[in-house]
Amino acid sequence: MSDEAGSGGGLPPELEAAKRRVLKDAFGFDAFRPGQERVVDSLLAGRDVLAVMPTGAGKSLCYQVPALVTGGLTLVVSPLIALMDDQVAGLRLDGVVAEAIHSGKSRDENVAAWRRVASGEARLLYLAPERLMTERMLGALSRLPVSLLAIDEAHCVSQWGHSFRAEYLLLGNARQALPSARLVALTATADQATRDDIVEKLFGGRAEVFVAGFDRPNISIAVAEKRDGSAMIERYVANRKGQSGIVYRISRKKVEETAARLKAAGHNAFGYHAGMDAAARSAAQETFLAEQGVVMVATVAFGMGIDKSDVRYVVHGDAPGSLESYYQEIGRAGRDGAAAEALMLYGLEDIRTRRRFIDEQDSAPERKRVEARRLDALVGFCETTQCRRQALLSYFGETSAPCGNCDVCLDPPEVVDGTAEARLLLSLVAATGQRFGAAHIVALAVGHTSETVEARGHDKLPGFGKGADRPTAEWRAILRQLVAVGALEVETGPYGGLSLTPKGERVLDDGERLSIAKPRPKARERRRMVAEALPDEVDGALLARLKALRREIAVARAVPAYVVFADRTLVEMAATRPRTADDLARVKGVGAAKLQSFGDAFLKALNEG
Repeated sequence: MSDEAGSGGGLPPELEAAKRRVLKDAFGFDAFRPGQERVVDSLLAGRDVLAVMPTGAGKSLCYQVPALVTGGLTLVVSPLIALMDDQVAGLRLDGVVAEAIHSGKSRDENVAAWRRVASGEARLLYLAPERLMTERMLGALSRLPVSLLAIDEAHCVSQWGHSFRAEYLLLGNARQALPSARLVALTATADQATRDDIVEKLFGGRAEVFVAGFDRPNISIAVAEKRDGSAMIERYVANRKGQSGIVYRISRKKVEETAARLKAAGHNAFGYHAGMDAAARSAAQETFLAEQGVVMVATVAFGMGIDKSDVRYVVHGDAPGSLESYYQEIGRAGRDGAAAEALMLYGLEDIRTRRRFIDEQDSAPERKRVEARRLDALVGFCETTQCRRQALLSYFGETSAPCGNCDVCLDPPEVVDGTAEARLLLSLVAATGQRFGAAHIVALAVGHTSETVEARGHDKLPGFGKGADRPTAEWRAILRQLVAVGALEVETGPYGGLSLTPKGERVLDDGERLSIAKPRPKARERRRMVAEALPDEVDGALLARLKALRREIAVARAVPAYVVFADRTLVEMAATRPRTADDLARVKGVGAAKLQSFGDAFLKALNEG
């Protein structure tokens, strides 16, 4: 396995020239984005590669360029029909013959696509993993000159990853049927354990591994205590009205309730979850991709492969299951490079629910232990008193300086000795038998009575009311920190009972000191409207005309708008105002095929007024 910072390099002059020519003529770029070229060079040199690149870094180009340089047929494995069709549509607009064969097409359409593949007309073929791994398909492909096998969303192959799919496990056998094909696996999210697992399962333990970095510095990260999550989401979205966003909820019921509330408040909001009719899901997704200012409220069923550049915020209305899931989901914001936001709402109830999910899943004990450790890492991230971006990147093995663009950096907490407060809460947990939840323990700390408190004699406990000088919100915050530092555990039963860990017992009985972030009064949400960071020389009205033209073309061709031109291409057009076809060809993202198809229309729009 190569050093992750390495590069392929050293291509023969003819391959180097062909690579540059394809990049410019087919895709309209003069240079690769960071991380792309070393993957391309390794594949052109005949080496197998696992590439881990952040969302929006251009993973598709890493196999599309080699596919066109070396000839033969490139197979692309993708888990989603919509993603396959979008990729094929984009390649065709670039003048590349590509096909997809999947269950969403009629038999006649699939047969016609296969004929173009078998005749050598098509250069790339997109397939779902279960279709590729049929005996009939592998037998047919083994008779064709397959030069490259590209596996997208490769984290799906790993049982340690956040989105394991059993059908991906079969892909390791594809090399036996296609021995001459190089193999590239690509993903945006994989920690070290997941990367090692992918290399073992897909490559038999031998591959070059390139990690392009996980940082997305344009995304501002924040975590807030969840108190009436639906109302908090509604306020947050209202402060960003007219901007595209994604709101993740943990259940289908919460998706439907939140989407309904946002619609009632006047937002162009849609729900999306696996229990919906397929046509309704597809319509919601198409509207989200095509229009501005749409809010998608969804479970994690939504998002993989979504390529919408102007998502300005991602809200987690409930804590995700791991930092891998969190990173993957916030990565759907700000793909255009402009400022974007990620807000997570979380509380102990979320942690209890997530632990229950782990306990109830049908998996091996080791798998459950790994998931529990990952959940612990998420809780630590939520309660950190250090830069959140540092904490997130550290989880993936990267180091960084404080980012200045997270809530902890922008409003640092004061860290104080919290031993006395911790001991009060721990003593109450112990005195009540280690089976009551956070709400009951906090009520005892502040001296609130109830039928349950009085019936059990908890109002007679020595610690009852000793924390009355602090509001309940501060005690909840301290309890969460005790869970985060491993002094308390949240049980998965119906009441989320708290119990002491060995660390908690040391703090309570042996005087071990404990530092906490000083609870502070409830802060009002920062009403930072995230504007698209356009260069000063860009005329907003001209950019709007270009986007309107792009939308017309996309509708006419029944493709998503971004496959016509990416937002950054339109921004560059509006900034440089090309007057001739030669000028337009120099804009990044304008390849020869798109120049021929759309050049006149866009030049007309650019030269109006």
